[in-house]
Amino acid sequence: MRKHSSNHYVNNNDFLKALIDYRDACILAKAENRNDPPIPNYIGECFLKIAERLSRKPNFIMYSYRDEMISDGIENCLMYFRNFNPDKTDNPFAYFTQIIYYAFLRRIMKEKKKTYLKYKATEQFGILDEFEMYEDVDGTMKPFQLYENISEFIQTFEENKQKKKISKKKGIEKFIDDSLPNNT
Repeated sequence: MRKHSSNHYVNNNDFLKALIDYRDACILAKAENRNDPPIPNYIGECFLKIAERLSRKPNFIMYSYRDEMISDGIENCLMYFRNFNPDKTDNPFAYFTQIIYYAFLRRIMKEKKKTYLKYKATEQFGILDEFEMYEDVDGTMKPFQLYENISEFIQTFEENKQKKKISKKKGIEKFIDDSLPNNT
């Protein structure tokens, strides 16, 4: 007999059972006018394992704020786990992986916006003037370069923001804006 749990880091059947048991305990507590019981450690461990493993995927591994992404994912699971309905699906792993995935994307967008604001302020205050020089440890003068791609990052961020704005326009607004000359 093959052991199913050894192949997966989260056993979907055990995870589903734990969620159903907790849901039943909450229903019983509500009927008895008590507070909900604490969330079982097993459910929290499953959230953590899913978030940790997802953060190691190639599209997330290189971010320096992976810990924040993981925290956001777990927080979102805790906020929305009561919405999981075992009558609709018996796959809590997929349900919570999606919640964590979108929490990761939201964190990435927050961090990109922070970076954009920091870069834009740096650019506007003239800190990154091409002709500024600094003296290194040896006493030689070198041009100051904080980031090589600051201008490119700002331009890409602003272009993407503009594209989103255009795609959100509906109906006649989009038609009118598309037909106007660019110099207005």
